[in-house]
Amino acid sequence: MQQDMSLQELSATRAEELPGAERTHQSTGDWEVWKVGGKVFMLQTAMPGEPVVILKADPAHAESLREAHAEITPGYHMDKKHWITLHPGGGINAELVDDLVTESYVLVVEGLPKRRRPVDPETFRLGQPRS
Repeated sequence: MQQDMSLQELSATRAEELPGAERTHQSTGDWEVWKVGGKVFMLQTAMPGEPVVILKADPAHAESLREAHAEITPGYHMDKKHWITLHPGGGINAELVDDLVTESYVLVVEGLPKRRRPVDPETFRLGQPRS
């Protein structure tokens, strides 16, 4: 991961690049929330002692990510099957953060009615650079 940007900064930078993404601050607690079409695709908060990023993930992919990276755990305060939590650490690079934020966004866009989708999820996913 880039030394000059934190995990939360990297994920926020990527989220802000995504069409139709909106950032809000939850009035209860210290949560930053990113939505597309009114649906959450990313959250940021601080667990005891560390800032984290919470993202939606395909259940099979989430399981393999958790097995491959000690810094990826089940979703904090979320459905443990469909959400993951990214913790700071050397095992997650900037490209992986970008990919995971983008995938979370696309998963949520896929669930929106077609008229509310800011992008076509399939062509958007295909158009993203691969790391």
